[in-house]
Parts: sequence; structure tokens; C-alpha cells
Amino acid sequence: MTTVKEKNIIQTEFKERMDEDELLNCMRCGFCLPSCPTYIESGFQESHSPRGRIALMKAVVDGLIEPDEDVERSLELCLGCRACEPVCPSGVKYGHLLEEARDIINQNKKHSLPVRTVRKIVFEQLFPYQNRMRTLTGFLGIYQRSGLQTIVRKTRMLNLLPENLAAMEKVIPKVPAMNKMKNRPAYLDAHGTKKKRVAFFSGCLMDTLFLDTNNATTKLLQLAGCEIVIPQNQACCGALHGHSGEKEGAKALAKRNIQAFEALNADYIITNAGGCGGFLIEYDHLLKNDAAWKDRAKAFVEKLKDVSSVLVELEFHKQPLRLPQQVITYQDSCHLRNVMRTLLEPRLLLKGIEGAVFREMKDADRCCGSAGIYNIVESEMSMQILDHKMDQVKATHATTIVTANPSCLLQMKLGIERESIADSMRAVHLADLLLEAAEYAQSTEKQ
Repeated sequence: MTTVKEKNIIQTEFKERMDEDELLNCMRCGFCLPSCPTYIESGFQESHSPRGRIALMKAVVDGLIEPDEDVERSLELCLGCRACEPVCPSGVKYGHLLEEARDIINQNKKHSLPVRTVRKIVFEQLFPYQNRMRTLTGFLGIYQRSGLQTIVRKTRMLNLLPENLAAMEKVIPKVPAMNKMKNRPAYLDAHGTKKKRVAFFSGCLMDTLFLDTNNATTKLLQLAGCEIVIPQNQACCGALHGHSGEKEGAKALAKRNIQAFEALNADYIITNAGGCGGFLIEYDHLLKNDAAWKDRAKAFVEKLKDVSSVLVELEFHKQPLRLPQQVITYQDSCHLRNVMRTLLEPRLLLKGIEGAVFREMKDADRCCGSAGIYNIVESEMSMQILDHKMDQVKATHATTIVTANPSCLLQMKLGIERESIADSMRAVHLADLLLEAAEYAQSTEKQ
């Protein structure tokens, strides 16, 4: 419960910090409504639409309403998918408004002791330190390899968990051995003629839980003719901080990353996770009021590209790519599409695979309901959105769902489990599938 004193402080900060010009840019036209998952799944409640949330923010700024629990709840329920931005005729930067509002609220209300403890551990003690992320992931690996996972499943202890968490346990990737997570390369040479020198943003979860996907990504870049440098002093992108009202923490991580990459003389900075890329590419906005960092942030952003963009630029999709016969569909990563504006490149790459039939999914650009940790903290809404998504997936009759973001990948795997179709469908990261196609083409040529 937010106290009167806290509400007054929050209201004052809304007036001082919210971008009123951006709030006024919203024309209330409603173009955003059909693209908003929470508006649709809530039964068309205006307060759960981008237009409605902007109206609430403006009303708080104007002193017409208090920043009460209803306002906070509306902002919390937003996925932050930013599907409203590409369709907005006024170009409203809704995501910037949402993150600023969440930061104001979270920094000026007193959370309960358990919530404060969890937030402190996650945002201050865990994600900023890659060695701790490796250690935590290592414990998960012990659970998987020691036989404990088998015991837990056989004794049906998972039934004590909420349904979506129990299903999530089944779709978590196999954790790599600790020595593989620790011994990461700092440099990889191009295969054949060098065409580009790129720096690879390896991320935190991507370089632990999704290590195989990172390795697949670097192999693809090498095959495409890229020399790769991987700075060892890079950090988490800060997306979780930025989306959860921990803006100062996000800024600190952004500065660490800018410093780690800026002296590498790379043509591009490459990311393979849509969620990370969508936050990295807005470092210039995050640090716009910091005179010492804003130009450095802009230089960082200008070099950032998703791996799919670079592969298409280097015409990787015209190299031999082949798979056994299957139907493939693609689920957009919201931030890759709506923030990085990368939507054609993944499709061009998939269409270049011989033996695979690409079939476009209806509403492929609508959020799958993952949104980082949204499927944990807002499980009911998340599962509603996922169920709708799986209806669209099944309509394609695809055997392979491809996406370009780790949390989306887990969500799609969760959907497959919920639908009990794991024997006829798989979900895979774009980089993993492309490497599979390149290696299969190479093996069949030798036969």
C-alpha cells in the first residue's frame, strides 16, 4: 500500500521528470489499440491500453488523479512489448514514458521486506556480476545432472508449483559444464576471406544458460567472413533493470558496456538476443542527460546490429543452407522488431534454407507473453496471451517455431508443453537453426 507521503513524492517527480511533450504527442487516435495484447486480453479495458496508460500518466502529471494502486497496476500489467510504437502516427515513444514512470514509482515507494530483499539480490548482487551468474547457473546444472531432477519429476514434486512454473522446469535448457562457461574466447578469426571485424555482445544469460546459441552465433559470423572480438569486461545489458524501475543500475551497466566496446575498432557490435538489442540500442536515450557519456553512447548505438542483419548484409542466406523437409514459422521478438526495427532479415535467412517451407504466422508480431520475467510475475495474463499465440502457431502446421530471443524461446517451448505437442513440434533460436542448416548442407554435399 502506497502511503500519502509516497504518493505526494511520486506525483512531484512525475511533474518534474515525465516528458510532457511526449505525453501530449499522443492524439488519442486509437491506432495502438489493436496492437496491444493486454488491451485485447483484458476485454478491451482502456486502462490497459497504451493510450489509456498515457492518459493516466498525464493525469498524474496534471494533478487530476493520485498515483494510486490502480495507476501502478495498469503500468505493471504492460508487457513493454512496444508494438504500439510502429503503428503510432505521431511517433510517441511509449516505451520511454513507461520506463520513466516505473522508475519514479519504484524508487519512491517502500516495498515489503521480501520484495526489497529480492530486488537487492537480483539487481545489485547478481546480474551485474557475470561470475555470480555462472555460479547460479552452475547450481542449476548440478540439479540437472546429479539425478535430483529425475527424482523431483518422478515423485511429482513439481505438482506443488503453479502450473506454468512446473512446465517451465521442463523447458529450461541443459546447463553447460562450468569449465565451458568460464573458458570463453576473446578472439575468433574469420573463416576464409575476412569481410568485417565485429565485436560480439555475449550477454549474461546468453553466455551461461544459452551458451550453445552464443557459440552457434559466433560460428555463423565466422562462416560469413567475420573476425570477432569478445570483450571480457562487458556486462549485462541492463534491460531487466531498465524495465523494472532500476534506471540508475541500468545506466551503470550501460557505461561499463560502452567502455568495454568503444576501443575495439569494430565495424559492428553484434547481439543475438532481441531483448538485449532493444535495450542496447537505446543507450543514447538512457544517457542523454549525461554530458560525459551521451556522445559515447551515440557512437555505441550507431554500431549495434542484430546478427541477422549482418548475415543478410554478407549474403549468408545465399550460401548452401539445407535441412530435412519441414515447415518453419517465425515468432518475432518484440524488441527486435519494434525497437531495432529488424523484421525482414530473419525471414530472408529462413527462406534461404532448402528443404524447409517457410509459412508466415498470423500475428507473428504480437507478443508471446514472455516479456522477460513477465510470465512469472504476471502468469495469468501471460498464459492468456500464450494460448492465443499457440492457436496461431498450430494454424501454420509448422514443425519448427523459430524466434530470436531467449525468453521468447522459452515461452514458445512452454506453449508446446502446454499443448502437449512436443512430439511433433520444436522451438529453436534462429542462430541454432541456421548453423544446423549450414552443417547439414555441408554433410550432404560430402555424401
